[in-house]
Amino acid sequence: MDGALKSSARIGLLTVGIAAVTYSLLLRRWCLTWGATAEEAERALLGDGLLPDAGLVATRAVTIDAPPAAVWPWLVQMGSGRGGAYTYDWIENLFSLDMHSADVILPQFQNLKIGDILPLGTTGPRMRVEVMEPEQALVFRSEDGNWVWAFSLRPEGEETRFISRNRISTPDAGPLGRLVNLLIMEPGSLIMERKMLLGIKERAERLAHAGWL
Repeated sequence: MDGALKSSARIGLLTVGIAAVTYSLLLRRWCLTWGATAEEAERALLGDGLLPDAGLVATRAVTIDAPPAAVWPWLVQMGSGRGGAYTYDWIENLFSLDMHSADVILPQFQNLKIGDILPLGTTGPRMRVEVMEPEQALVFRSEDGNWVWAFSLRPEGEETRFISRNRISTPDAGPLGRLVNLLIMEPGSLIMERKMLLGIKERAERLAHAGWL
């Protein structure tokens, strides 16, 4: 039995090792830059200076067939107990984040301003609005300073490039912690953020095409 357990353990470690190497070499850059051009991934954005030595940087983007004015209202109402995050609510709420993605503009949450604090549920980090340039940029930073989440809106003709950048401090969590971050947290963040980007895209396009602007 001991021999079988040791053999299973070796196979498991080998499998994890192969997965880590494969992901790092072939999939990691795609995961961390989904939808963004090489230039967008390297471009400086407002908010970068709030956490210049981030251990992890993810820049993801989508093209929205609508002007920035149709995107902005969805951004400023984001948050727990507000407009939600436009992603998989059921996953967010497994962590008690109180996310309920709105499908309409909520006037009561359109007055966001610098210094406002938005909690992520009752147990998540509290995010402070650090930069706000209407229809151009919105940047949040966690109160502990370990996470900066920046949104950039760049008009391109009648369309908008919507860029989301996460800068995260990654203190050494040991080999196991690094593996969890690499193989679970990073791909998981892509799944959630891709849904969010596409969710805002769908809502903004619907808003613009309905003649709301």
